[in-house]
Amino acid sequence: MTRYVLRRLGQSALTLVLVSIVVFLGVRAMPGDTARALAGEETTPEALAAIRRQYGLDQNIAVQYARYVEHAATGDLGTSARTGLPVVDGIFDALPVTLELALLSLLLAVVVGVGAGVVAAVRRGRPAEWIANTVALLGLSVPNFWLGIVLILGFAIAVPLFAASGFVPFGTDPLENLRRMVLPVAVLGSGLAAVVMRQTRAAMLESLSADYVRTARAKGLAPYQVVGGHALRNSLVTVVTVLGVQLGHLVSGAVVTEQIFVLPGFGKLMIDAIFTRDYAMVQGVVLFTATGYILVNLAVDLLYSVIDPRIRLGGAQ
Repeated sequence: MTRYVLRRLGQSALTLVLVSIVVFLGVRAMPGDTARALAGEETTPEALAAIRRQYGLDQNIAVQYARYVEHAATGDLGTSARTGLPVVDGIFDALPVTLELALLSLLLAVVVGVGAGVVAAVRRGRPAEWIANTVALLGLSVPNFWLGIVLILGFAIAVPLFAASGFVPFGTDPLENLRRMVLPVAVLGSGLAAVVMRQTRAAMLESLSADYVRTARAKGLAPYQVVGGHALRNSLVTVVTVLGVQLGHLVSGAVVTEQIFVLPGFGKLMIDAIFTRDYAMVQGVVLFTATGYILVNLAVDLLYSVIDPRIRLGGAQ
């Protein structure tokens, strides 16, 4: 088990280094002059030269990267050109919004997707499966921006049950927070729920036809024990894999969803930074998001070994 964990940690560390290089070079490949963006459009050549010296922009790219890694390792991601505040402060101000949106959407996807997938597999060839497949197809086909607009028109304007925009922290007013998060969570979680449902159904159909399930039935176990204790448990590796991979969908989908519902999360932070050429903020948000993605996938890899001991034993060799 220790070797398995160390191997996954080493792979994650190498991935993080590669991501930092790609982010660093990608931001510098963006159009525009970083020094001019920091100083403003109307400035003197002397002021531009002073800014380049201050931020190390007059040095070669290798030295700039080494300095960037040194500062990032201490939690210093630079200063926002738009607000004049540390990038870390802007990230941690927006993090609770995106984190809540992602976690609630993930919860919706697991509850609806896994439940519908199990029902569709157990009730194969019956109306329940047809309904689940139809709803999943709609969830995969409908774009987030269109669904968001329709939900706003239907449930915030025509029937004002929920708020159309804005965010209230959970600690300030829990009920109002949930009222404002219902529609964004429905938009972001519906597509992921559809993917989880289809993958769960496919994995469950394979498990239900396996020898160990037939043996469990022959022993006289109750249907819920066969489905939940044997078939579903052995299908969880597939479900966990899908959830780990689809984290990228949550992050990218949150950009659109947060813009539609005017949520002050990572999506709005990134869009504002791009439009104002706030390169330090863009670089910080992308690096922070990529780091979170790597950590989640590391957690998924370790969770495999808990669900299926064969993976742990195979990885330790």
